[in-house]
Parts: sequence; C-alpha cells; structure tokens
Amino acid sequence: MIHEIATLTIDPARAAEFEAAVAEARPHFEAAKGYVSFALHRSVENPERYHLVVGWESVEAHMADFRESEGFQAWRALAGPFFVGTPSVEHFALI
Repeated sequence: MIHEIATLTIDPARAAEFEAAVAEARPHFEAAKGYVSFALHRSVENPERYHLVVGWESVEAHMADFRESEGFQAWRALAGPFFVGTPSVEHFALI
C-alpha cells in the first residue's frame, strides 16, 4: 500500500465550504479501484494548508485508475474551485 499525500492551499475564510466539498467528494475516492483509506488534515499553524492523505493499493491505482476516472473529474469539480495554488502530490510507502 502507498499513501498519496496532496498538499492543498485554500482561502481559510472558505474552510467550511471546502471541507463540505471534500466530504461530498469522498465517495468518489471510496468507489475507486484500489482505494484503501481517506483522511483530510488541516494545519494548525497554517490554516490555509491541508493534507489530503489517500491510501491506495499501488501508485498505478491512483495515477492510472483513479486519475483517469469520472470520480477524479468529480473530485476536481467539487474541490478545485477552492485551490489558491497548484496542489503538490507525492506518493509515500510505509517503512
């Protein structure tokens, strides 16, 4: 299993709207092939910064299966309008 960790920056004045949009988008992740887990973390020191942490069976499950799905398009349509910068995405393996 790997974790996709996406660093997302939003306008903190719109945090409640953003968090509601992420909650609405969550089922699109859960329905995806290779999905394992989902969490959203908000920085205490920098309230405009979030980490979306999604567990996938493999990098391919994220990058090929999910990224090329209608679920990904729905996620971006719901959450994308809140992004004030380009998200940074990396994949991590537990050691």
